[in-house]
Amino acid sequence: MRRYHVTTFGCQMNAHDSERIKGMLEELGLGEAADQDEADVIVFNTCTIREKPDQRFAAHLAQARALKERDPAKVIAVGGCYAEAQRERLFTLYPHVDVAFGPGSIPHLGEWLGAAGADVPRSSFGTGEERAFAGRLPLHRERRFQAWVQISMGCNSVCSYCIVPTVRGKEVSRRPGEILAEVEGLARAGVRELTLLGQNVNSYGRDLGSDFAELLRACDAVDGIERIRFTSPHPKDFRAPVIAAMAECDSVCEHAHLPLQSGSTRVLKAMRRTYSRERYLRLVDELRAAIPDLALTTDLIVGFPGETDAEFKETLSAVEEVGYDGAFTFVYSLRRGTEAATLAGQVSDDVKRERIERLVEVVQRVAGSRNRERVGRVEQVLVEGPSRTDPSVLRGRTRRNTTVNFPGTALPGDLVEVRIESATSTTLKGAQLTAVAA
Repeated sequence: MRRYHVTTFGCQMNAHDSERIKGMLEELGLGEAADQDEADVIVFNTCTIREKPDQRFAAHLAQARALKERDPAKVIAVGGCYAEAQRERLFTLYPHVDVAFGPGSIPHLGEWLGAAGADVPRSSFGTGEERAFAGRLPLHRERRFQAWVQISMGCNSVCSYCIVPTVRGKEVSRRPGEILAEVEGLARAGVRELTLLGQNVNSYGRDLGSDFAELLRACDAVDGIERIRFTSPHPKDFRAPVIAAMAECDSVCEHAHLPLQSGSTRVLKAMRRTYSRERYLRLVDELRAAIPDLALTTDLIVGFPGETDAEFKETLSAVEEVGYDGAFTFVYSLRRGTEAATLAGQVSDDVKRERIERLVEVVQRVAGSRNRERVGRVEQVLVEGPSRTDPSVLRGRTRRNTTVNFPGTALPGDLVEVRIESATSTTLKGAQLTAVAA
């Protein structure tokens, strides 16, 4: 049997796309290989939001090139956002790459590789009009009890630092009936937790005369689905009907990932985020009034062009004021083709490094304090498997999306009750009490 290996970089959308890529390759008769060395088809699903994934991809691709030089029959395929961003020069940069495909061209990958991987053409991208939802493709799920569900693709926002609209195109919503049919099928297959995916999930449906709140309620009504998550929303589109659906739907989890990016209104305007610090904080108040036990996580960027030390301190103070349960923190990366790349006042690497260290310290301190508030409580945990650092201990997640490690006998996919005994800034530890009835 010919075998494949997929390496994934970047966001949850890429993780979902990779599950579909694997499903397609398996439908073609390929089996999964544990690593590149054993694979006949080597696939990279890339990200280009920041510089670090680009660097990691280059290192992995160099390894694949060495393997191909030893065995020219190996096929190297590069997909995802980096491939789309470099579509005009990808084969020039990397002549050993056989196949390239953008995020909207995944359905073509099978025909390009061929039923047995033979006679591979030097293929490239479809047009924007040919984009198709990866959610319609065969699926190789990493966990039988959790699933990604793509509800839209592309983005209509114009954030000045972001390359996503360029590489993933304008926003297109998937029809609600098709989404619900997939959700119902997942429930029948034993999925207990699903995550709705889009570049901006809460603007879903405006091109179809539908909306995200209606979709949340419809998914909540599907028997068997215990937990519903979604990512990523944009604060500008987080409106009252969505907040009400979160508060009223039993299966919608008490967690929202709400990207702030900067605590400075001036910087937010330069980023073209279309909300101010004050508007964001009002939204936080509205969410917590409706969902008192809500966990909030966020994305934060330091070193955006022109950011002063005083404006950076506004980000630090916003972290304190909101009281985030966690944050993804990033150093601004210049991306060719974005408005921010042309702005004056590019911040030096030394300043960005110093600011990210200060920000991480504040985020960890605040998150640690929030997590310690959970000590003594009983949390419902969905078991995911053994701990990554101690195989004798189980790992799972609360409804608030916090990782919990605990000794126990539960199986992956089980819902159990865990009494929390200690906490760090990123994890909780506890003792298993009982299983939660299905």
